Amino acid sequence: MTPGTSGASAVTTGRRKVAVVGVALADCGRVDEATPYTLHAQAARRALADSGLDRSVIDGLASAGLGTLAPVEVAEYLGLRPTWTDSTSVGGSTWEVMAAHAADAIAAGHANAVLLVYGSTARADIKAGRRTSNLSFGARGPLQFEVPYGHTLIAKYAMAARRHMHEYGTTLEQLADIAVQARANAAHNPDAMYRAPITVDDVLGGPMIADPFTKLHCCIRSDGGCAVLLAAEEYVPDTAKAPVWVLGSGTAVSHTSMSQWDDFTVSPAAVSGRAAFERAGVGPGDVDVAELYDAFTYMTLVTLEDLGFCGKGEGGAFAEKDRLTLGGELPVNTDGGGLSACHPGMRGLFLLVEAVRQLRGEAGEGRQVRKAGGRLPEIAVASGTGGWFCSSGTVVLGRG
Repeated sequence: MTPGTSGASAVTTGRRKVAVVGVALADCGRVDEATPYTLHAQAARRALADSGLDRSVIDGLASAGLGTLAPVEVAEYLGLRPTWTDSTSVGGSTWEVMAAHAADAIAAGHANAVLLVYGSTARADIKAGRRTSNLSFGARGPLQFEVPYGHTLIAKYAMAARRHMHEYGTTLEQLADIAVQARANAAHNPDAMYRAPITVDDVLGGPMIADPFTKLHCCIRSDGGCAVLLAAEEYVPDTAKAPVWVLGSGTAVSHTSMSQWDDFTVSPAAVSGRAAFERAGVGPGDVDVAELYDAFTYMTLVTLEDLGFCGKGEGGAFAEKDRLTLGGELPVNTDGGGLSACHPGMRGLFLLVEAVRQLRGEAGEGRQVRKAGGRLPEIAVASGTGGWFCSSGTVVLGRG
C-alpha cells in the first residue's frame, strides 16, 4: 500500500510521500564497553548503510535523552549539520511523535531526509555505579503533590492496572499471560536479552514490585540503541530496499498528575490511534502486526483496547490463547518487546524498527510474521506510550 490511496492523511494528501528507507539496531542487551554516543553512532551508521543512501542526503535530525543540548550534541558527534531538528521529549512515545513531526516536515518540503537516533547505557551505568535507579522524574511542579507520598512511576501503572481489574474483572493471570507471550516471541529473536520460556505461574510467583506487578510484569533494563531514516519519495529509487510508507500518524497527551487523569482505564492511545488510522485510511482490522510499548503488561492490554483491536474492558480476554504470539491472530511485539527483548529507556524507536523489518520480511527465521499463503504483512502499527500514560504517539506503516 502506498500513501494517498485512501483517506485524508495530512502526511500524504497533496504533498510528498514519505517512506522509512533505513532501520538498524546498535549493540543491545549487555553492553559494558560503550558510551551512549557510541551507540548513537553505531545505529546511525547501520541505518544509513541499510538505506543505501549517502549521508549527504540527511538534512534533519531528531534525538532526545542525551546531552545538555540534545540534539545539537548528537549532531556534532555524528558530524551532521542539520537544517531541521526535533528534540521533543515525552517519554517512551517520543519517537512516534518525532516520526510524525519528521514525516510532516518532509511532506511539506521542510526537510528531505530525517534521521531519528537513540542510544542508552542505562543498565551498564547502574552496574558501574555511574547512576542510581530513579523512583520518580522529580519533585517539582505538579509532581510535588505526589512524590512525597512515595508515589513512584511503577505505582502509578499499578494503580491503573488495579482499576482496570476492578472495573472489568481483568485477572492477574490474563496480565501474566501477556508477559508469557512476549517471552515466546523473544525466543525467536537472537538479539533478545531473555529468551528462556516462562509460564503464568513464573510471573505470578515472582517477587512483588508494586501490587499487582511482580518482577516479570515489568520491563527489563538493558543497554542499546537504534535508528530510523525517513526520506521523501524522490529518494526511494536510490535506496537499497523496498520502502515502507508512512501512511498516517497521531499524537496526544493526557495528564501528568494522577488526579487529572479522568479514567485510569483509558490511555491517550485512544486519541492518537484514532487519528492515525483515520489519516491512513485504514482500521484496526487491517493491521497485520502491532508493536506496542510494554514497560508493563497492563500497557499492552490497555493499548490493545484503545487502538480498537477489542472493546474497552475486553483486553484481558483478547490477549489470551496465544493471540499475541507470532502465529496468533494479532502478532504483538514480535521481537519480544520491552518485557523480554530490550528496554534501554525510551523504547519507542525500537517499535518502528521492528515494524519495518516485519513489513520488509527481514525479521528472520521463526520470527517473521506471515499471512495466509505465506504472504508478508502489509500494514503495521507502532504505538508508543510516555510517562505513566501521559502521552502517546501512533504511526501506521504500509509495505511498498
